[in-house]
Amino acid sequence: MIAGPERVDTPHPAWPDKVVPLLLDLAGKLGEFDRISIGFPGVVRDGAVLTAPNLGTEQWRGFPLAQNLSEQLGRPARLLNDASVQALGVITGHGIECVITLGTGMGFALFRNGVLGPQLELGQHPARKDKTYDQYIGNAALQKVGPRRWNKRLDRVIRQISVLTTYQVLYIGGGNAKAIDQVLPEGVKIVPNKAGITGGVKLWDPRLQEVFPA
Repeated sequence: MIAGPERVDTPHPAWPDKVVPLLLDLAGKLGEFDRISIGFPGVVRDGAVLTAPNLGTEQWRGFPLAQNLSEQLGRPARLLNDASVQALGVITGHGIECVITLGTGMGFALFRNGVLGPQLELGQHPARKDKTYDQYIGNAALQKVGPRRWNKRLDRVIRQISVLTTYQVLYIGGGNAKAIDQVLPEGVKIVPNKAGITGGVKLWDPRLQEVFPA
């Protein structure tokens, strides 16, 4: 990186009218740039938000985030799910590769031979009993049950994702990856958060052109 990173606490409520001004302010601190890469915690399609489970889906649904930031910052923008962006920074492009991100909730991305699969909002699916993956190993769960029990939950989640996807490599990122305190199974790797930056660069690879609207 030649500038930053710049950070700011997520506002509450984290709706577009609160978040976008913060993003514009952060961008202004980074100096000159040619492109905008956006990783968003939810389902996105054609530059717009479909779901935002941890920010407010009702307020974000249909919001043209890529177009909005592009118009206000005067540069082209591409928008993808945040776990998918992080995945672009670490995958090798061989076989079935998955990424989960551990933070407020659990992000998920699936790739086959380097090609992004359909976006599955796995964080909103049942993980155990009446809890979704977001609720089972999200940040609130870590704070409530403590690191030891949370690590046991993560072990269960890894095994469930293995059964679901038969991945060859599973990458784990996100802010709460630092709380992992266990021997991980073969093929499971912790990756640094800087992968979100390198993934943002790769978001502009010409081979991804079909993912984005013209």
